[in-house]
Amino acid sequence: MDQPKVAERSEAVAESQPAKPARTRARGKKPKLAKSQRPKVDDYFTDWKQRESLVQEMIPVIGRLFSQRNVGVYIYGRPLHNRSVTFIMKSHRFVRQVERNEMSEFESHPILMAMAKLDLWHARIDLGKLTVRYMELEAKNPDAISPDVFVRRELSYLDGIRQRPSDHSQDVVLYGFGRIGRLCARLLLERTSTGEDMRLKAIVVRPGGEGDLVKRANLFTADSVHGAFQGTLRVDEERKALIANGNVIKVIYANSPDEIDYTHYGIDDALIIDNTGKWRDEAGLSLHLQSRGVSKVLLTAPGKGDLKNIVYGINDDLIEAEDKIVTAASCTTNAVVPVLKVVQDEFGIERGHIETVHAYTNDQNLIDNYHKGARRGRGAAMNMVLTETGAAKAAVKAIPELEGKLTANAIRVPVPNVSMAIMNLTLDRETSREELNEFLRQIALHSNLQNQISFTQSEDAVSSDFVGTREAAIVDAIATVASGRNCVLYLWYDNEFGYCAQVVRTVYKMAGILYRNYPREKASA
Repeated sequence: MDQPKVAERSEAVAESQPAKPARTRARGKKPKLAKSQRPKVDDYFTDWKQRESLVQEMIPVIGRLFSQRNVGVYIYGRPLHNRSVTFIMKSHRFVRQVERNEMSEFESHPILMAMAKLDLWHARIDLGKLTVRYMELEAKNPDAISPDVFVRRELSYLDGIRQRPSDHSQDVVLYGFGRIGRLCARLLLERTSTGEDMRLKAIVVRPGGEGDLVKRANLFTADSVHGAFQGTLRVDEERKALIANGNVIKVIYANSPDEIDYTHYGIDDALIIDNTGKWRDEAGLSLHLQSRGVSKVLLTAPGKGDLKNIVYGINDDLIEAEDKIVTAASCTTNAVVPVLKVVQDEFGIERGHIETVHAYTNDQNLIDNYHKGARRGRGAAMNMVLTETGAAKAAVKAIPELEGKLTANAIRVPVPNVSMAIMNLTLDRETSREELNEFLRQIALHSNLQNQISFTQSEDAVSSDFVGTREAAIVDAIATVASGRNCVLYLWYDNEFGYCAQVVRTVYKMAGILYRNYPREKASA
């Protein structure tokens, strides 16, 4: 659900060491020189226009693979389908910056064209990593192998395999259509390719007054934080439906989950995403299961009792086919747990404190007014507000070996989105800032957690640069502090969009939808 790594990521973040443009050459030809032998580029504009032209040729190929064959094409985790020319070029730029190589459109174009000649179906292929792999071979012997032969060899285990990632299309219903619900809808629609795997069939909201449908449609298409919906939307008043990118989404008005018959709307065996937060225990969430046409429920908040709190990428293997109710924990838990896990595995953690500097939320008051919670009644846009967080307890649920080792607190600050977790850790062994940063950079680029952990080296990065990031957290390498066994890590996270990306990944896992991947690793949602 699909990138390095910074933000869909923070496209505006300045680079401290701007890379020089790649050497130009005839379009689509196999490179003849190792990267270290390439001459410098003098005509930057011509170089840019040639690379831009290559991307314009790549876009329809990427589109056909996705919409006709359900093949997602990525660059280090960034999905390229339905993306602009400049986005794809910036994704190449990021790889050159963080991976420290010369990969450009001149390298990726012939690899993609070779991919298009194969019989690929229902897969997720990282074009960036495939291209870098070819570049490594080419650097050793520029004439050893052609792109066509290389790609056919590397993707032989995918070529001609038409088995679908699931045996049926999963119906999904969003119960609630607030901040999280609307962003989950965008992500679900974006991932709809052939429609054979999953379809968003309905949203459920409380009964509203005249014009309710149009108002909800407007909130969906125009977002003050995340911008316009990248698609088309029509309102069908007669059918009480929203038509988004051709998907018919029924709008169901109800006051309680158990009063809905989903089969009446042509929905069966549905997976409900409850993003209201009204019910957080098994008894309350089981109300959904009393409705006809419902099979499973996912809560977009920390659950209570014995419910499984899932942080995708860390403990999603706990999800079993018979599980009826699962929770996706919180945005902060999803942000800190992946980094805590890899640091624990590599360095060991003796103890630590997590301070979250969190954007204000709809739960707070815009101006001073009564609130049942301490301090939260004060104006959200005017104050830093100390409050509690369950991040430490939730982290321990996902990483049991940290039991008794973590504390946490939170400060709500006057920004509408993007938060930061500051992790002050005492490790089991000594390390250095350089070792710690390099370890996390490698994790962000080359591990199975590349969609959970990102990495930035920008000296001028600020919170708004990370709006729209899809990873659970982005390590700010410039801010890392390390001395002996003590370290402080600063993690940015889009507490709305990044969290929703984790939710949607969990949805696919619950539905049993698993794609074959390149690089070759375990199937992923």
